[in-house]
Amino acid sequence: TGCRVAHTRKTTPGLRLLEREAVLHGGGSAHRYNLGAAAMLKDNHLKAANGDMAQAIRLVRRGLSHTATLEVEADTLEQARLAVAEGADVVLLDNLPLETLRQAVAELGGRAVLEASGGITLETVRAVAETGVHVISTSQITLGAPAVDIGLDM
Repeated sequence: TGCRVAHTRKTTPGLRLLEREAVLHGGGSAHRYNLGAAAMLKDNHLKAANGDMAQAIRLVRRGLSHTATLEVEADTLEQARLAVAEGADVVLLDNLPLETLRQAVAELGGRAVLEASGGITLETVRAVAETGVHVISTSQITLGAPAVDIGLDM
């Protein structure tokens, strides 16, 4: 579909670098490596700003470098619309049903990168990609990966 599948920052303690490299070598994409890689407004940040997404976006945007991107988490289509109107570079569409994802792509797809996340499994990833979102982020490709038994016999 052209949709990228990206890992999240949810990784096994001490193994982030290895898991990130495994995803990249497996054909996946990186999300943020750490909190300093891009600004991201999530639901807790919006609660701290008394729910005023527009004000929160303006505050964060004012402090960003000209090279930095801003990603805003949206739990509803209305929040996604507002995030795009306020200049978000990426909108994380969190736990939205397929029909709402399709509607977001139709309305906003050319104005910001649209990322689907939340509750996506290996069984549902194809259907989510077919909605037209640009990126799917999931911890399933790091936390859900099977362990490998490596022996160091001498």
